[in-house]
Amino acid sequence: MSHRPIIDAGPGLNFLSINQERLLIGVLGKLSAPETVQREVFDKARQDERFRAAAGIWRKLAPNWMQILSDDQTPELAAVVQRITRQPMAERLKRPKDLGEVMVIAHAVVIAEAGGRVTVLIDDGEGARTATSEINRLERLRRSGRPVGTFTLVGTLSVLERAVQKKQVSDKADMRHLYRRLRELDDGLPPIETTRLLSPDLWR
Repeated sequence: MSHRPIIDAGPGLNFLSINQERLLIGVLGKLSAPETVQREVFDKARQDERFRAAAGIWRKLAPNWMQILSDDQTPELAAVVQRITRQPMAERLKRPKDLGEVMVIAHAVVIAEAGGRVTVLIDDGEGARTATSEINRLERLRRSGRPVGTFTLVGTLSVLERAVQKKQVSDKADMRHLYRRLRELDDGLPPIETTRLLSPDLWR
């Protein structure tokens, strides 16, 4: 069974702050996010003028286009959080740093372990490494005969590449403009020239 993609606060803030929620949903479909991520988005939108628009758009998207996943402790969720953070879930929930991506990954693993298919959108390097390690662990379980589902990792760059393929970005000039606005919010994104976003292959 396919589950709604689960998004982390970073890319969620970036796309929503520049009113690109239609592009995000056009590529990924209806979205979901843990309660922790919703809190991070609202906090950041309050603290930083550049992200102010994101909170209003987020509220408009919920609950139809943005489903909020409960972070209440369940045995399954607690087991994953403890394994990936080496801390009991109750303790980890008290530390806000990187908590959103921990919960994104934990929810995705619980869904995949129950046999579901889920995509996560994370840009943070450490979060992406943890997600990849969990994807590899699920692959090993599958090879050993366990009936587990799948968990796919995407980032902003792969969302933008898919947006080109789905004709949601009209031309390279439009892509340059869009990418410049995203980079103004996220200096972790590489220069566009080092990506595939202007590649002739992509724009065929």
